[in-house]
Formats: sequence, C-alpha cells, structure tokens
Amino acid sequence: MAGLPPLNEEQMKLVQDLEIEMMSDMYTRMTNSCHKKCIPTKYKDSEIGKGEAVCIDRCVAKYWEIHERVGKKLQKMSTQDEETLKKLAAEQGLLK
Repeated sequence: MAGLPPLNEEQMKLVQDLEIEMMSDMYTRMTNSCHKKCIPTKYKDSEIGKGEAVCIDRCVAKYWEIHERVGKKLQKMSTQDEETLKKLAAEQGLLK
C-alpha cells in the first residue's frame, strides 16, 4: 500500500467500519461453530464442563491461528501484486 495515496477521514472511517464488520462476522461464525462442536444440544448442567471448556479453548485457538495465517497470506499476495504492478508500470514506461 506504499504506492497508494493517504486516505481521507471519510475513507478511514469506511475502512474502520469494514474491519469491525469483518471481525464481528468472524466472531459470530467462530462462536456458532465452536458452540455446535463443543457443547451438546441437550444441556445436562447449567455450567460449562471441563471437557467443553477445553474443546472451546482449542476451537477458538484454531480459529485465531487460521485467521492469522489467512491475514499473512493476503498481505503477501497484496505485496506481490504491488510489485507486479510496479514492474508493469516500469516496463510500459520503457516501451513508450
């Protein structure tokens, strides 16, 4: 993003809102998925059991690990795209 102009206040607000929406969506999906996987549909106790708690901890940890991996991969792809665009722009500048 080094070659992009700085964002104005309205654009920054839009980016922030989008990030909040994406994190909220991920949290909702993670909560639903881990609840379905780790907590039986018929509740036996009013408290979360040790096995359920361990399952939820592992499930959430896996979600965050994947979230970080995907973020790093997207960042890498973005950087590669920027480099490719710079090379193309340089080549076109030489061809003119």
